[in-house]
Amino acid sequence: MLHTLMQSPFKIDTILLFNFLKPIDDFLALQDGVLISLKKNFFLKFLLKSKANLYVLDSDLQARGISNRVSDHFLKITYRDFVFLTKINKMQMNW
Repeated sequence: MLHTLMQSPFKIDTILLFNFLKPIDDFLALQDGVLISLKKNFFLKFLLKSKANLYVLDSDLQARGISNRVSDHFLKITYRDFVFLTKINKMQMNW
Protein backbone atom coordinates (compact mmCIF):
# COMPACT_ATOMS: atom_id res chain seq x y z
CA MET A 1 0.00 0.00 0.00
CA LEU A 2 1.12 3.54 -0.73
CA HIS A 3 0.60 6.03 2.07
CA THR A 4 0.86 9.68 1.05
CA LEU A 5 1.24 12.39 3.66
CA MET A 6 0.23 15.73 2.20
CA GLN A 7 -0.36 17.70 5.42
CA SER A 8 1.92 18.69 8.23
CA PRO A 9 2.32 15.75 10.63
CA PHE A 10 1.05 18.10 13.35
CA LYS A 11 -2.38 18.23 11.65
CA ILE A 12 -3.13 14.51 11.38
CA ASP A 13 -3.60 11.52 13.66
CA THR A 14 0.00 10.30 13.48
CA ILE A 15 -0.65 7.47 15.94
CA LEU A 16 -3.22 6.04 13.54
CA LEU A 17 -0.84 6.49 10.62
CA PHE A 18 2.01 4.72 12.39
CA ASN A 19 -0.29 1.84 13.38
CA PHE A 20 -1.39 1.39 9.75
CA LEU A 21 2.12 1.29 8.26
CA LYS A 22 3.54 -2.16 7.53
CA PRO A 23 7.07 -3.14 6.48
CA ILE A 24 5.88 -3.88 2.93
CA ASP A 25 4.27 -0.44 2.53
CA ASP A 26 5.58 2.62 0.72
CA PHE A 27 5.31 5.98 2.47
CA LEU A 28 5.59 9.23 0.51
CA ALA A 29 5.78 12.68 2.08
CA LEU A 30 4.80 15.57 -0.18
CA GLN A 31 3.48 19.13 0.06
CA ASP A 32 3.53 20.12 3.78
CA GLY A 33 3.97 16.45 4.69
CA VAL A 34 7.68 16.76 3.84
CA LEU A 35 8.18 18.15 7.35
CA ILE A 36 8.08 14.59 8.66
CA SER A 37 11.29 13.84 6.74
CA LEU A 38 13.43 16.39 8.60
CA LYS A 39 16.37 15.13 10.64
CA LYS A 40 15.78 14.74 14.38
CA ASN A 41 12.07 15.56 14.26
CA PHE A 42 9.69 14.21 16.91
CA PHE A 43 7.85 11.83 14.55
CA LEU A 44 10.84 10.23 12.85
CA LYS A 45 11.61 7.58 15.48
CA PHE A 46 8.00 6.34 15.36
CA LEU A 47 7.96 6.31 11.57
CA LEU A 48 11.19 4.29 11.44
CA LYS A 49 9.68 1.59 13.65
CA SER A 50 7.24 0.75 10.85
CA LYS A 51 10.11 -0.34 8.57
CA ALA A 52 8.11 0.98 5.59
CA ASN A 53 9.94 2.30 2.52
CA LEU A 54 10.26 6.07 3.04
CA TYR A 55 10.16 8.56 0.17
CA VAL A 56 9.94 12.34 -0.02
CA LEU A 57 9.16 14.51 -3.04
CA ASP A 58 12.31 16.49 -3.79
CA SER A 59 10.54 19.40 -5.53
CA ASP A 60 8.45 20.05 -2.39
CA LEU A 61 11.61 20.01 -0.26
CA GLN A 62 13.25 22.52 -2.59
CA ALA A 63 10.16 24.75 -2.62
CA ARG A 64 10.40 24.96 1.17
CA GLY A 65 14.19 25.38 1.23
CA ILE A 66 14.77 22.30 3.38
CA SER A 67 16.28 19.77 0.96
CA ASN A 68 19.59 19.77 2.86
CA ARG A 69 17.91 18.94 6.20
CA VAL A 70 16.29 15.60 5.27
CA SER A 71 16.93 12.40 7.20
CA ASP A 72 19.06 9.80 5.44
CA HIS A 73 16.21 7.32 5.96
CA PHE A 74 14.20 9.02 3.20
CA LEU A 75 14.82 8.63 -0.50
CA LYS A 76 14.26 11.86 -2.44
CA ILE A 77 12.16 11.21 -5.54
CA THR A 78 10.73 13.07 -8.54
CA TYR A 79 7.14 13.30 -9.81
CA ARG A 80 7.98 10.54 -12.28
CA ASP A 81 8.95 8.27 -9.37
CA PHE A 82 5.70 9.27 -7.63
CA VAL A 83 3.71 8.09 -10.65
CA PHE A 84 5.63 4.81 -10.59
CA LEU A 85 4.76 4.31 -6.90
CA THR A 86 1.08 4.83 -7.69
CA LYS A 87 1.29 2.23 -10.46
CA ILE A 88 2.91 -0.49 -8.35
CA ASN A 89 0.66 0.06 -5.32
CA LYS A 90 -2.88 -1.07 -6.02
CA MET A 91 -4.12 0.40 -2.72
CA GLN A 92 -3.44 3.92 -1.51
CA MET A 93 -4.17 5.91 1.63
CA ASN A 94 -3.96 9.69 1.76
CA TRP A 95 -3.21 11.34 5.10
